[in-house]
Amino acid sequence: MGKVHEGDMEVHLAEETVPGASDATEREAPRVLLALAAALERLVGRNERCLKDISEHRKMTIYHGLRPPNISVLKYLERMHKYSNCSPSCFVVGFVYIDHLLHKQPDVPIISLNVHRLLITSVMVATKLLDDVHYNNAFYARVGGISNAELNALEIDFLFRLDFRLQVTSNMFEGYCSHLEKEMMLAGQRLEKPLSKAVDIASEEIAQEKQRLSEDIQRKLRLVMNHSAVTYANSRNLQSLVSPPSSSLAS
Repeated sequence: MGKVHEGDMEVHLAEETVPGASDATEREAPRVLLALAAALERLVGRNERCLKDISEHRKMTIYHGLRPPNISVLKYLERMHKYSNCSPSCFVVGFVYIDHLLHKQPDVPIISLNVHRLLITSVMVATKLLDDVHYNNAFYARVGGISNAELNALEIDFLFRLDFRLQVTSNMFEGYCSHLEKEMMLAGQRLEKPLSKAVDIASEEIAQEKQRLSEDIQRKLRLVMNHSAVTYANSRNLQSLVSPPSSSLAS
């Protein structure tokens, strides 16, 4: 389904800002990003070593670019987190989706040519399932360095490859968190607390911040509506003062 992408991701994604992004983006990136980057980079490296001698025979898909983007997996994940402000659990669930897809499509291994598009697609789909508030496809396309039309096509292809089976149980979530913990240890990263608990804490902090932001927006909206109502009432009063009274002449 689909063909190799004929263009490339934007070259300087790490430096490019995204207009309209949330202001709450300067917090420390969750450790799940380090774990996920370690897992994917190790998988990409292993697959590319196996494919080194048969590169011209590998199956190309809609997720493949002509050349790897000039941004690491970790920097790409950090960019997604910075601008989307999605809950950290979305990255774990996105990883679950990618793993399910790879098991269903074993002839399409994850490599440097497709890992970034798989990530932006899987995490975006996860945000729609998990987060009450999320950005639209056009915004994620800007974050991911691809066109809106391309991301729309990637999302449709992704959903069909997964047979629209997006539900992730709590046991499955815990299992993938444990797997990512092992990847962190293999990469020499220190783990202060179980990853699932760290994800829950970070997700709760983001949820609280979004709630505060929502309350602030609602408060400002009420002020605007009250101001508009007062302005409208004043204009009606002024109109009644300047308008001549209606009268009827006796015949």
